[in-house]
Amino acid sequence: MLELSVQLPLLGVAAEELAVLVIAALAGGAFGAALGALPAFIFTGFVVFLGEGLGVLQRKIEAFDLAPQGELATGVTTVIGFGMVTGPHVSFAGGVAAAAYAAKRYPEMEPDGWTFHFGKNIGFAFGTKPDILAVGAAFGVLGMLITRFTSGLGAPTDTIALSVVVTALLARVAFGYPIVGRIAGTNVLDMSPFEREETRPAADDGATGTRLATEPWLPHQYTWTGVTTIGLVGGVLAGYVWLETGSIFMGYAISAMSLLFLNLGVERIPVTHHITLLGSVGAVIALPLLGGDPLILLVAGVVGGVTGIVGEVTQRVFYAHSDTHVDPPAMAITVMMFGIALLYLAGLLPNAGYLGL
Repeated sequence: MLELSVQLPLLGVAAEELAVLVIAALAGGAFGAALGALPAFIFTGFVVFLGEGLGVLQRKIEAFDLAPQGELATGVTTVIGFGMVTGPHVSFAGGVAAAAYAAKRYPEMEPDGWTFHFGKNIGFAFGTKPDILAVGAAFGVLGMLITRFTSGLGAPTDTIALSVVVTALLARVAFGYPIVGRIAGTNVLDMSPFEREETRPAADDGATGTRLATEPWLPHQYTWTGVTTIGLVGGVLAGYVWLETGSIFMGYAISAMSLLFLNLGVERIPVTHHITLLGSVGAVIALPLLGGDPLILLVAGVVGGVTGIVGEVTQRVFYAHSDTHVDPPAMAITVMMFGIALLYLAGLLPNAGYLGL
């Protein structure tokens, strides 16, 4: 049997292990295309919730010396939730790329009632169409490699979120979409054309009729006051969850699971997983600095509010004017964790949350 023992240091694996990851990522990316990016990410939430819940239980059991450390919940969050099965850099990235491809190749598949560009429909399941699944598979592998490579380089941010952003931008380039798109308002941050219901011809993306000239990521979640308010609320709750459980990712998982209702068509469900993740991080950073639980929750809320604003800025730049999905939560996590990492490396913060710096 051929032994693949060559070490690939920047990818953090031996060649044989990389081959396993590539094969699994092909399937994971195709899985995201088959289900749709949003349903695949909802599965991320459920799996991470399971893994984090087992981790909390495990810590309780270990306190009584009833189980060896690390054996009960090993791999559920990291290997499955953030790995090749439901990792956002694999399955979600595959689903996003599949939607971008399908909007160009099969515009007739666009469902009735969808008012944005079809390439932004990340809730659409593409089933078993081989070429669309192949696109998802390819971008699943690409997302895995980008994450491994940037982690190997020691990139000072969340490399999964970074990979989700990079693969979405690469999908725009690969399938002929503009990076930012046509700006209908006075500047890239202007959402007033959406409020006035201004339209433009849809012929550019192979469809007939008209489309909205400016398309905010979430029509119910784009005002500055709204995103700040939900950021404060989500940040406080995530900080509280961390204080009570010790899990940074539990709040994130709850937020991701809540998107099931959004995917099922319940109106005005907010998207908060970037907010709750950074709210937990804010609490982790605040604990050694402030000590008191009320102050920790306030810091978590402020960090959540800032994250909500950052997510809104990124959607106005990279989502609202082009034709495919570039994920605002992933962009917000990337930016926020980069800033936290820099502050930690400069000696201004006691830790960098969950980053292994």
